[in-house]
Amino acid sequence: MGTRSAAKPGVGARRTSAALAFTGRSFTFSVLRIFSSELTALNDALRTHLAKGADFFQNAAVVLDLNEVEAPERLNLRALLQGLRTHGLRPAALLAGAPAPLAAAARELGLGVVGAGAAREAAPAPPAYAPAKLVTQPVRSGQQVYAPGGDLVVVGPVNTGAELLADGSIHVYGTFRGRALAGVQGDESARIFCQDFAGELVSIAGVYRVVEEGTRPPRSVQVRLVQGQLVIEAL
Repeated sequence: MGTRSAAKPGVGARRTSAALAFTGRSFTFSVLRIFSSELTALNDALRTHLAKGADFFQNAAVVLDLNEVEAPERLNLRALLQGLRTHGLRPAALLAGAPAPLAAAARELGLGVVGAGAAREAAPAPPAYAPAKLVTQPVRSGQQVYAPGGDLVVVGPVNTGAELLADGSIHVYGTFRGRALAGVQGDESARIFCQDFAGELVSIAGVYRVVEEGTRPPRSVQVRLVQGQLVIEAL
C-alpha cells in the first residue's frame, strides 16, 4: 500500500484561509484642482508646473477636483485623463462634489470618488517625533536627505536638484535652491523655514507648489499650510 509523505511546515501554507481581505489605511494624495475646460490651456499649464519637478511627480497618484471648473459641459474628461497620464501623473479618484455629468463620466472611466469631509477625517495623526536630524555639509544636486520621525535642520546651502524630506518641519540656514517636502507622513502642522529661499518646489503633507521664475517670494521665508493651501510668507 502506498504512503503519503507529510507536507513540510510552511510549504504552500497561507497566512489566512481567505482569498482576500479589506483593510483600512490612510494615505496622502495630491489634489489637482482643475479650473479650465480648455485642454490646450491645461496641457500648457501642466507642462509649466511640472517642468522643475517632473521626476518627483512621475507616476504620482492624484485626486481630481473638478468642483470649480468653468464650462464643465465642455470638458472632455477622457482626453484630460490621457493628458495627465502623458505627463506622468496617475489619476486615481474624483473629489466628491463635481458636476453630475462629470461625476458620471468619471465612474464610467473607472475613477473612484473621494469625499472631501471623509478625506479630512481620515488624515493620519501627527507622528511621535524623534530628535531633529542635523546636516552641516552642503547638500549637492542629486542628493536626498530624509529625517524620519522628526525635523530636519540643514546648516549650509542646498543646491538645485537636491531634495530634503522630513516627517516634521524643515529648517535651512543657508541658500536653498532645491526641493523641500515637510510632513511627508501627513502632518499638516509641519513648516518649512528658509534663511535664503530660491527653491524649486515645496510641499507640506502632500500639498505641492512649484515655484516659478519671476514669482520669487522674499528671501527669508516660512512655508505653512492654511486651509489646504500652501502659504509662502516673509519671516
